[in-house]
Amino acid sequence: MRDIYTKGDPQHPAKKGAVLRYINSYTYATLEPRTSTKPARLDGRQQIFFVLTGRGTASAGGETAEIFPNVAVLMPGNLEFTLQNTGETLLAMYVIEEPTPAGFRRNANMLVRDENKIPITASDGHWSHIVKTLYTTQDGLGTLEAVLTVTLDPLTVGKPHLVDHDDIEEVWTSLYGTSLAFVGNQLRRQTPGMSFYHIPDNKTPHSNINQNEDAQVKFLYFGRYHPHETRK
Repeated sequence: MRDIYTKGDPQHPAKKGAVLRYINSYTYATLEPRTSTKPARLDGRQQIFFVLTGRGTASAGGETAEIFPNVAVLMPGNLEFTLQNTGETLLAMYVIEEPTPAGFRRNANMLVRDENKIPITASDGHWSHIVKTLYTTQDGLGTLEAVLTVTLDPLTVGKPHLVDHDDIEEVWTSLYGTSLAFVGNQLRRQTPGMSFYHIPDNKTPHSNINQNEDAQVKFLYFGRYHPHETRK
């Protein structure tokens, strides 16, 4: 597992990537061919896996599900689970770990979503975001409020916008295609595997730009917006 973002202060990070205030961690994880993780159980936390490459299985609570690119797994706490690489290539994924608040009603089983088969939720958010919803609070998120994929068509831009409060925590990670991240007064080229953390200072606008003439770009997005009532 390789850290992308860890706990810290987004205004004054003690080390590179130590910016998260509400989420425990965001990592890139790989599993070698024909290997398996040891059985694990999450205590006071849960994890969301989003598969990038390879094929394998996720097993928990007597259930086993096939996992492959664009499949997400919401793994609740206190449920013993394993991940297995059943193929001959690297199984790679992003792992979001969130704390579960006191009194939160977690899911009884892992929740698997195949983004390849999920219908488009919206196509005009912030002007041009083509959204597929993986998980929301109602699906069993404890601290986060949304985990999505967002696609931009060629020569489109998401509406640059400010957030008028500092309770937000959101991350944009490029899944495919080269785009431009618009953060503050800067444009940064964003290639697959690169992410940016929205600066929660009430004054830094942000957006995404697809400057390509003939190709879409796609992002994995997760966010927590306000203090909110958890599912009980």
